[in-house]
Amino acid sequence: MARGLLEVHLVHAKGLSGTDFLGKIDPYVVVQYRCQERKSSTARDAGRNPSWNEVLRFQINSSAANVQDKLFLRIMDHDNFSSDDFLGQATINVTDLISMGMESGTSRLNPAKYRVVTADNSYHGEIKIGITFTAAKVDSHCQVEEDGAQVGGWVHSFREQKV
Repeated sequence: MARGLLEVHLVHAKGLSGTDFLGKIDPYVVVQYRCQERKSSTARDAGRNPSWNEVLRFQINSSAANVQDKLFLRIMDHDNFSSDDFLGQATINVTDLISMGMESGTSRLNPAKYRVVTADNSYHGEIKIGITFTAAKVDSHCQVEEDGAQVGGWVHSFREQKV
């Protein structure tokens, strides 16, 4: 069972493909972990070498064993008057990172470059990201639920009771 926080640090991208009819591309990244999806800010007029330097967070609460955990990154070009354009994607396996974090409390992949695959399955550019997983602290006698209450043993409610 994996529980904790997965933090994805989007640093920058270089050499992306794509051009806009009127000026430079405006890239952003959509990061997906299982059914969760987060979107970065748009790097306005950044062109083929955008910089984001931001962290996207995912809550991990998985009881599935032997599942390949992957991050999917879709790099898009924001367009004002038409649908956004797909620039490329990268996939990163985080199964071992999460496993190591569950054993040691935290694990980290320092910022590294990952190749960007375009729609025609060719490589065009790279994206640099770092990833950190921090395991949730769980008492050995009980489990912590999403709202902070405990299952098993004593449960203390901090909610106000209306009289």
